[in-house]
This record gives sequence, structure tokens and C-alpha cells, in this order.
Amino acid sequence: MNQAAVAKRSYTQKLVLTSMLVAISVIFDATPIGTIRLPIISATIAHVPTIIGGIIGGPLVGGIVGVSFGLASLIRNLTQPTSILSFALMNPLVSILPRVLVGVMAYYGYYGIRKFANDSISIIGGAMIGSCTNTILVLGMMYILYAQRIVEAFSAAGKSGSAQAILMGIAAANGVPEMTVAAILSVVIVKGLKKIYNI
Repeated sequence: MNQAAVAKRSYTQKLVLTSMLVAISVIFDATPIGTIRLPIISATIAHVPTIIGGIIGGPLVGGIVGVSFGLASLIRNLTQPTSILSFALMNPLVSILPRVLVGVMAYYGYYGIRKFANDSISIIGGAMIGSCTNTILVLGMMYILYAQRIVEAFSAAGKSGSAQAILMGIAAANGVPEMTVAAILSVVIVKGLKKIYNI
């Protein structure tokens, strides 16, 4: 196979992969399929397609899937604001910008760890870095832009505390299980896709 044919095949594979992950990301965010119920809380897996896109397709594919994930989150919170923090997620700086970086950081995490570890450990590491990026940047932007409003919203719901304490509590309760779930799903799915695409 000549170089032009190889490049065309690679482009087509990335296009198919990106389209598939964008569709899955939107479905995960818009439906209960993207939520795994755990004994105490529920963990979202809506960020997993973005992580997988970054690890397999590179930072551009991860960024494109991340934009779709963020747009789906923005639209859902604008049209169906069910969370106490929905007001913050109506801002693209909170709902879209951090999600673009999830796939990018997963890619660099994966290839950085790949220099000294095997493929499975590198995928797990990249997925954990991508998931942490989602948690830290989304909650960080909420703190920067809406600290006082978060305190008022939780106070109205009968829960007191500083914005920092509230967001740290959310990070501990949701961030850790989401990172664990993302690592498990990513290593299984990425290895399967690598076999299919012969990467």
C-alpha cells in the first residue's frame, strides 16, 4: 500500500472514530445511559468518549469530541436545568472549555506514560489524567466565576459551607469514582478499538 493510500485510510479511520465518539458522547450526556449508579452516588461516564478520542485519535480528535460533550452539556442545562449547579453549566466557559482539554490531556498523559510503561498502564494513566482534568477544571471554573452564587444556592437548599468546601466535597464524592470508572472502561474499549483499527 503506497503512502497516499495509507494516509487516506488513516484519515477515514479518524473521521469514522470521531463521528462515532461524538454521537456516543451526546447520547451519554442526554440520557441516563451516561450515568452509572453506585451505592451512594452516581458517576457520569459522559467524559469517557472524549478520553478515548484523545488516546486513540490524538489531541485534535479528543478536542472535537470534547467540544461535542461540552455543547451537549450546555444545551441540556439550558433546556433541562435539573442540578443545583445548572446555572454555572449554562456558561460555555464552564461547560465547554474544560471539556475541550479533557481529550488533549488524556492524549499527552497516555503518550507521556507510554515512554516507561506498557500500553494498559498508559491507557489507565491517560484516562485518569483526562478524568481529573474534567473534574478539576469544571469545578475550578465554577469557583472562579460563581463562588458566592454557589454558597447562596446550597444555603437555600439547607446546606451551609464555603464555596471551596462545597466544591471539594463534590470533587471527592464524584471525581474519584468517575476517575475509576473512566480508567476501567477506557482500557477495555481502547484495547478493543486498537484491534479493530489495527493500530
